[in-house]
Amino acid sequence: MSHDAPTDQELAERFRPVFARIAEGAAQRDLDRQLAHEPVRWLAEAGFGALRVPREFGGLGASVEQHYDLLIELGEADSNLPQALRSHFGFIERLYAEVDPALHEPWLRRIADGAIFGNATTERGDHPLGELDTVLRETPDGWRLTGEKFYSTGTLYADWIQVSARREGRAAAPEGHQTFVLVPATAEGVTREDDWTGFGQRLSASGTTRFDAVAVDPAHILSYSRQGPTPMTAVFQLTHLATLAGIARAIVRETAAFVRPRKRTFSHGAGQAPAEDPLVQQVVGQLSATAFTATAAVRAVARTLGAADRVRQREGRLPPALLVQAELETAQAQVGLIDSVLGAGSRLFDVGGASALLESRGLDRHWRNARTLASHNPTPYKARLLGDHAINGTGPSFYWTVGARAA
Repeated sequence: MSHDAPTDQELAERFRPVFARIAEGAAQRDLDRQLAHEPVRWLAEAGFGALRVPREFGGLGASVEQHYDLLIELGEADSNLPQALRSHFGFIERLYAEVDPALHEPWLRRIADGAIFGNATTERGDHPLGELDTVLRETPDGWRLTGEKFYSTGTLYADWIQVSARREGRAAAPEGHQTFVLVPATAEGVTREDDWTGFGQRLSASGTTRFDAVAVDPAHILSYSRQGPTPMTAVFQLTHLATLAGIARAIVRETAAFVRPRKRTFSHGAGQAPAEDPLVQQVVGQLSATAFTATAAVRAVARTLGAADRVRQREGRLPPALLVQAELETAQAQVGLIDSVLGAGSRLFDVGGASALLESRGLDRHWRNARTLASHNPTPYKARLLGDHAINGTGPSFYWTVGARAA
């Protein structure tokens, strides 16, 4: 794939006009809680969902590094959208990393044709750690899927939904494998609800999805091994970090735009106008430095994932040492950049008075969205992992679940 990748300039010319169009309405959509159906369609029509699909299947053949650079730019335009597409791109990378290559082509061609994939993985409640209540049963009428998921990020925008499930019947999943099912979003028995009530990432479409005896084509039942190194935890987490880097860049852009035309200043200010005040300039400079370091951290991890992907393309395997490196680097980037981006989301208000707080400006959305993203895979666990590795040489855990521990 990478040997036939488009140039950075080609990708910029293709997508930056779409990103600019998306950015124009981002603050108002957040204020009105208007789901981003149109922006997702603009992206799909431009081929954004097929970035990582090889040219031979109708995609753009972009590299891992190009993919994350564009996610940062999209996150700068509207931070809801990289998260909404996180499962879509994760599905593509899972095909490459964990699914039999003989099964790839039909799905990659669907994506090249514009299909968007959502997610229904996580379940609420105190079910036992590592167990799923959603079940895929073999019945006399074929396979049927029943269950309820929450945090179904992107699914309200999707054409297909990836659903993790417990498989029951003669064709059980192999030992140590996780089953996932691909279901058309409009299939009979599928219900999608816009009931995400978090204070941030309001438009990432992360609500409830229900499956009531949904008929499943056997060809749409896949599985992957939950043993050994994988790039997937790094892939998913790096999407969050790319989004945070985009938020940091949006903070710089919108703060500078707020300061530039202002005439109102304080009697004890250090300049004739805010734009000339060295203290205001210092704050914006600090915000700029945060955006730079966040972007650099994401790019560093993307280079490692890109190197691993190029080995996969050449040799048909993923090198374990690079996967371990990518997992550790992702944790380092997460621990290193989250507090600085959260700080930038608060520090931006130091450039102005109460007018910066007007709801119509939407400047508060940057901190709210960053705080919401930072709550995924909490940072203290990643810092502990890094400390254990540095002290004891302990390797990272690539597969983990949520639930209640047995007493």
